[in-house]
Amino acid sequence: MRKLIKNGTVVTAADIYEADVLIEDGKIAAIGTDLKSEGVEVIDATGRYLFPGGIDPHTHLDMPFGGTVTRDDFETGTVAAAFGGTTTIIDFCLTNKGEPLGNAIQTWHEKSKDKAVIDYSFHLMIGEMNDDVLRELPQVIHEEGITSFKVFMAYKNVFQADDGTLYRTLLAAKELGALVMVHAENGDVIDYLTRQALKEGNTDPIYHALTRPPEIEGEATGRACQLTGLANSQLYVVHVSCADAVEKITEARNKGLDVWGETCPQYLVLDRSYLERPNFEGAKYVWSPPLREKWHQDALWNALKNGQLQTIGSDQCSFDFKGQKELGRGDFTKIPNGGPTIEDRMSILFSEGVKQGRITLNQFVDITSTRIAKLFGLFPQKGTIAVGTDADIVIFDANVERVISRETHHMAVDYNAFEGMKVIGEPVSVLCRGEFVVRNRQFVGKAGYGSYLKRKKYGEDMKHQQDSIPVQ
Repeated sequence: MRKLIKNGTVVTAADIYEADVLIEDGKIAAIGTDLKSEGVEVIDATGRYLFPGGIDPHTHLDMPFGGTVTRDDFETGTVAAAFGGTTTIIDFCLTNKGEPLGNAIQTWHEKSKDKAVIDYSFHLMIGEMNDDVLRELPQVIHEEGITSFKVFMAYKNVFQADDGTLYRTLLAAKELGALVMVHAENGDVIDYLTRQALKEGNTDPIYHALTRPPEIEGEATGRACQLTGLANSQLYVVHVSCADAVEKITEARNKGLDVWGETCPQYLVLDRSYLERPNFEGAKYVWSPPLREKWHQDALWNALKNGQLQTIGSDQCSFDFKGQKELGRGDFTKIPNGGPTIEDRMSILFSEGVKQGRITLNQFVDITSTRIAKLFGLFPQKGTIAVGTDADIVIFDANVERVISRETHHMAVDYNAFEGMKVIGEPVSVLCRGEFVVRNRQFVGKAGYGSYLKRKKYGEDMKHQQDSIPVQ
């Protein structure tokens, strides 16, 4: 049935205006004032914002790690995402050296089949670069629509690739029209520092952070940027956590390099002291890169405001405290890395960003949706509210106050990283392709409704890439 959202305030990356929005066949059919309501379902959005559905470019659902598997799968994870205002996620296919890339992609299709309640796509991990991989990449792009490749510079002897692999991936991406993503930490130095800590009997969760100092992230970020320039390619640095990495990204962009940066809500509001919590509670906050000293938060907020960082991802990678995080009692290196963040990504950015005057409403939309759609080949189908786009719409109450808690969240995991945090602003209803997934704060979606999205090549429409939001 056609739907008409009336009296809302539409917010895009460029505009703010009051309007009615007509939805037909999953698309936005008209935007205007006093649109006729005969024969349509009317949804009153008076006093509420209409945001384009959030796009989370960084999730790990149903992912094996450290001898266990993330607690949230493609059903529970996307339900939680929807409650948080996200209507599209991009998850990571992990590959195994020596195996065809297609095997990994098929595995992730099987993980997600008939489960996702919102739309989704995949990035592909590149752990090695050889003739076999090079032969497969065009097929990955053309048949699967996967146009972003992830290279790990950390997790030695697990995911870490060498610099030669990163450089060859950058060269291949330039030729094929893909965006290279990096987890930028110096895995070799981390490995040394970790072994030294264990040798000295330092096994508590705080040593996860102390063996991965910000200089390690800054060095790897700078190295990845330099290799990108050398290859004349394009780079997206995931989960930037510190001023050191921001400085290297800014330096690269000032040189004219095609480099982009993402941060995550946890780095904007949590700090290293959380890893020192007693009774092994610090294990809940073990992820990589680690939480930093509190002063780094100002550098990240300023980078978002000034456009030095352009996106926010959740890096959702949830493990229960009981039975999973506890695997690392007595050895911090055995604590599964990751945290539950998919549901609160947009609320935290709105409450701590917009409401605190750190970013504008337009920047909020750009950071959570529009820029991501442009970088990852989904714009204009996703990422904005305009005639002809998918009707992915968040009806948002900007004034409601709530407390984030495990008791009320929708993730399957047994704790919330932001427990007790007060936020202002919350999605009331969320539509994906014109259908309610959340309505009046109640789940009304269906497992398997989410569609797999094949994405366009990076740079196919460069004017979309170069659009920028004026700094205000």
